Amino acid sequence: MAMTLRTDPTQDAAIERLAERWHVSKTEAILRAVLEADSQRRLEDDAMEAYARVSVRYRDALDRLGSV
Repeated sequence: MAMTLRTDPTQDAAIERLAERWHVSKTEAILRAVLEADSQRRLEDDAMEAYARVSVRYRDALDRLGSV
């Protein structure tokens, strides 16, 4: 899907740095950055969900450990 992306000079410079670092076009740098950000967010969400499950399941043990 085609789209137009409007950036300010600071954003454009950041995209340019990523493109140079990754040896890719600016378009590819943007696509990679989006996928990387999405992947990181999913990892964080998965970690928080796991923490919520564990904290409920082992609440008594965690409370005892916290009072030591």
